[in-house]
Amino acid sequence: MRTDEGGDVVSEGQAYGMLIAAAIGDEASLRTIWAWTRSNLTRPDGLLAWRWSEGSVADVSSASDADLDAARALVLAGERFDAPELGAEGERLAAAVLDHETARFGGAAVMVAGSWAMTEPEQVNVTYFSPRAEQDLSRFDPRWTAMSGVHRGILERLLGEDPLPPDWIRLDGSSISAIGHGSAPVQFGLDAARTPIRLAESCAPDDWALAARMRTPLVKQTAAVGIRHLDGSPAVEWKHPIALVALAATERAAGDEAAAAASLREAAALQQQYPTYYGAAWVALGHLMLETSMLGDCSAPST
Repeated sequence: MRTDEGGDVVSEGQAYGMLIAAAIGDEASLRTIWAWTRSNLTRPDGLLAWRWSEGSVADVSSASDADLDAARALVLAGERFDAPELGAEGERLAAAVLDHETARFGGAAVMVAGSWAMTEPEQVNVTYFSPRAEQDLSRFDPRWTAMSGVHRGILERLLGEDPLPPDWIRLDGSSISAIGHGSAPVQFGLDAARTPIRLAESCAPDDWALAARMRTPLVKQTAAVGIRHLDGSPAVEWKHPIALVALAATERAAGDEAAAAASLREAAALQQQYPTYYGAAWVALGHLMLETSMLGDCSAPST
């Protein structure tokens, strides 16, 4: 429950809780979170409604990042807890993402922001791309391997144009355009900060290289600034822990483990000083994804 944002529940938060519970071996919490999520958020197509408030679903739209993270958590839980029924539910949710949250781009599949974003020009939140989840799920469906390569190609194009990627893009034919979303302009915001984290967690060196490229723009002026322009310059004065977790990801990808650990400690301290739902989630996930192998190791690296 996002107590700092009106007390609502979002599918993203449920998925984060499930990933954390699976990582630390807390089967009871994972099952509790998933039971509530399955009962209250599951849509007829197998995806999750993204927002629940005051006793019911407030917005039935899906969010592909939450669906993908939840699928990964269930598959991981199935393996960790010797619970094949959880793994099977994760595979079904992953299949629903492929069936209902992907569009064609350049003749190949790409994951869009949700089932609502399937109409051309499709809207894509590039921070929803999760190479590690895609690698894990490719064991069950090879379509994930192909789509992960497309996602990497999109990020390479974006980073060829600007030092940092935007939160949102629009796909139109073979073109890619950075766009604002809602009242927010084009920016490297609290969404986009997840991109280097997810890249640095990958088992593919090409993803690490993309994350490492973002290190220089993320240390411009103040590393903790919450929103940046795509050239790396600060767009606001306020700070946020996920900005430091993002920096830690670029440092880890560049091989500077000491700097990454220091940035994660600074992120945790900032979260304690100014606690938020989102900051707490990503301080925890940043530690699990970047400092431990609790979400799975890369003993069989993907390429």
